[in-house]
Amino acid sequence: MAVTKIRKISSTTLLVMAAILVVVLVVFLFGGTNPPLNGKMLYPKQTDLLLYWMYIMFGVTVAVALIFVIVQFANSFRAHPKKALGGLLVLVAFAALLIITYAIGDGTPMPELNKDATVAYNTSGWLKVADMMIYSIYAMFALTILAIIWGVARGAFRKS
Repeated sequence: MAVTKIRKISSTTLLVMAAILVVVLVVFLFGGTNPPLNGKMLYPKQTDLLLYWMYIMFGVTVAVALIFVIVQFANSFRAHPKKALGGLLVLVAFAALLIITYAIGDGTPMPELNKDATVAYNTSGWLKVADMMIYSIYAMFALTILAIIWGVARGAFRKS
């Protein structure tokens, strides 16, 4: 009984979110355009609406994911405390990766971008965040490749 209730709620939520997204996309695509920005390019009038809806969906996704992680950790900690702390260690390692990659990022503003007054993100903090994301992607990609190699090698040595 509980599975069908969960399935109903999740299906309804998915359909409602998809319907709102379709409406937002239709308004975005067919809502007209603004005059060219700096004489360069037309842009849709409802760009803000689309961006706000994406922010809302991203925020809800992150909030729900965090809630599920906390609930799962609490349930797991009651049953198997050592195993639960191992999962928490992964979260701490990920936070450490983000902190380290932020610290090694270069925050030197790029002077060639300051010619245009509309560039608001050419600041030390935003440039370090961009470097943090790039370096974190590199590190996670390298760890993924190492995990694949380790998994294949471990499987090959177990069979022999």
